[in-house]
Amino acid sequence: QVQLVESGGGLVQAGGSLRLSCAASGRTFSSYAMGWFRQAPGKEREFVATISRSGGSWYYAEFVKGRFTISRDNAKNTVYLQMSGLKPEDTAVYYCAAAPTGFAPVNKLQYDYWGQGTQVTVSS
Repeated sequence: QVQLVESGGGLVQAGGSLRLSCAASGRTFSSYAMGWFRQAPGKEREFVATISRSGGSWYYAEFVKGRFTISRDNAKNTVYLQMSGLKPEDTAVYYCAAAPTGFAPVNKLQYDYWGQGTQVTVSS
């Protein structure tokens, strides 16, 4: 089992920045690729970013490229999502997830463990 706890969400004005954190406990954090997803009201949960176990590879959804950065610190069992240039359409609950794979998957079905989510609200 892996327990994931997100933090760092909040209310920010358009153009602002936030850094989300996801702390993991349980089995070896470095055994898992980590991903960030988000879900806005009335919409499907969608992929945002993912990073491989080692942190050596990562992928982003097209709509966040150049604005968001995913990183991880395996010594701290934590994955981060640095968000800048936030837009009102980025408003959603953001979830981190863990996948027992060596690569960094973009499909949410490949993730076995999920956090409870953290709300990000961007005002215009």
